[in-house]
Amino acid sequence: MTLAKHNYRNFNDLFEEFLRPTTWGRETGLTVPPVNIHENTDAYHLELVAPGLNKEDFKVNLEKGLLTISYEAKAQAENKEYKTHRKEFSVSGFKRSFSVDDKIDADGIQAKYENGVLKLLLPKKEEVKVQPKAITIQ
Repeated sequence: MTLAKHNYRNFNDLFEEFLRPTTWGRETGLTVPPVNIHENTDAYHLELVAPGLNKEDFKVNLEKGLLTISYEAKAQAENKEYKTHRKEFSVSGFKRSFSVDDKIDADGIQAKYENGVLKLLLPKKEEVKVQPKAITIQ
């Protein structure tokens, strides 16, 4: 038999936690980068703030309707000749997931990383437009 610990919270606590702003790098217990999601007629635009990384550091996957963006922090070798007097920031790994419905053209998703912001373009699928058809009465 396996024992598993579950954290049961009431719904209001979960709702408040969801709405509470978190800032990447702060001592909030959650070290996830903030995300902005915008929409226009053609696509959704997702912006994830993650300064100090390289584009090769990110993993972006879409599987079974779940878009996942992650970064795994690499262990840094300790340098005994390098003494740190103050350390106010650090970069830790993260994983963010977003549900993607069938309105998104999965093959058209694009990503680029510039100036510390990972930008994803999630284009909308062309809707099947039914042309009106005149029916002749016989």
